[in-house]
Amino acid sequence: MTGTTNTGKAVNIPLITAELAADEAGVTTATIRKWVQRGHLRPAGTQGRRRLFRLEDVFAAERTTHLARHHDH
Repeated sequence: MTGTTNTGKAVNIPLITAELAADEAGVTTATIRKWVQRGHLRPAGTQGRRRLFRLEDVFAAERTTHLARHHDH
């Protein structure tokens, strides 16, 4: 699957499912859904009804929520 740049040109950005995103980040799919609901992560596309994500966005959301968790303590 590929994405597009904001100029509309196709780029080769691999998009992954929420399940694979959760595996890569070491969290549950419920956590991925929570990050989306809280605005930490935005889907980069869809495949049917499934949301697809860029791996770099998943890792950025993980870093953001990890830092926020440790900042609160």
